[in-house]
Amino acid sequence: MDPFNVAVAALGALVLGLGLVSARLARSSAPPTLLALVAGVVLGPVGLGLLDPLGEGHYLWVERATRLVLGIGLVSVALRIPRAYVRRRWRTAAVLVGLGMPLMWGVSTVVVHLALGLDWTRAALVGAIVTPTDPVAATPIVTGAVAERHLPERLRHAISLESGANDGLGYLLVLLPLLLLTRPAGEALSHWATHTLLWEVGAATALGLGVGWAAGRALRGAEARALVEDDWRLVYTAALSLVAVGVGRLVHSDELLVAFAAGAAFVQVVGDEEREGEEHGQEAVNRFFAVPFFALLGTALPWAGWAALGWGGVAMAAGVLLLRRPPVVLLLAPWLPGVRGWREALFAGWFGPVAVAATYYAALVAHRLGETVVWDAVTLVVVASVVAHGVTAVPATRRVPEGPGTV
Repeated sequence: MDPFNVAVAALGALVLGLGLVSARLARSSAPPTLLALVAGVVLGPVGLGLLDPLGEGHYLWVERATRLVLGIGLVSVALRIPRAYVRRRWRTAAVLVGLGMPLMWGVSTVVVHLALGLDWTRAALVGAIVTPTDPVAATPIVTGAVAERHLPERLRHAISLESGANDGLGYLLVLLPLLLLTRPAGEALSHWATHTLLWEVGAATALGLGVGWAAGRALRGAEARALVEDDWRLVYTAALSLVAVGVGRLVHSDELLVAFAAGAAFVQVVGDEEREGEEHGQEAVNRFFAVPFFALLGTALPWAGWAALGWGGVAMAAGVLLLRRPPVVLLLAPWLPGVRGWREALFAGWFGPVAVAATYYAALVAHRLGETVVWDAVTLVVVASVVAHGVTAVPATRRVPEGPGTV
């Protein structure tokens, strides 16, 4: 049998099957991402051997696939956040990203160093990769009937905004230790402070804002002349995702930041009513790409590499999930206006999943360094996060009392 056709049929059947029971899954402790990951393991090389589309040396393939999934997911996150929220609650995201990310990076670095015995630079690299909250994996936690019923809007928007912003800015944290591993220290620091900070992050933000603003203005102008049919609106933001990711890569900047900035600027141009329809279309596209991604990830898990990590790997994964984020968010809670009370702080602290973005950075690093230890460590944390956050999402959401205020 042709492996490609087997993969297409299997992934299509998986999306069909999950779609048929999606209402049940939304109320259960078995999210589609977790089921897709398990399906990939079962169908992959260590299971039935029916699905092995990646083969050896797959880091570049994974890197490209995750860029696409993340671009769509980041625009989806931006569409989900009301225009008013960014203006009124910007401090919550600023504190979580500006203070929270460096603290989480430091905690993760120490955990990785102590658990795996890696040198500090490689430990800092793994710690940087697992620090950002993943926007794709966070989506099922803050969307759907259960989340809308039990979580106040301001808390859901706080998690969404943070996951979108820190995913792109995490590039700064990842590149610093990566440069230190591949260049002399002086040259690495100079390159990071100039090229990475100013061009790959600063210019990426400006470029993304420009792309999103132009796309929004073009849509408004075309609609004023009755040139756009309704069904085309549903694919417009998906196309914006592709443009942002493609342009970001073409100019060698942080394409994840380009995508989120483009979505954020687009939202500021179009109206809230128009945004709602585009949000639903973008969410559907996001799910369509996310489920096959997790299934493919299940086929590429490095079982031998995990075994080589031993119990240190287990300690590392548990330490990252328990120590990287919950204590930091609880510490910063008094300065987070979008998070009220210790229950909400604990919820926001626990639900910082590690998934697609970490896989992207791990594949990028493995491809550039030619080493597997970072890939092995990061994918172990990713799987631990998908399982732990997946099975606890619905029970934990139902225990968060709805606080006052929406935006």
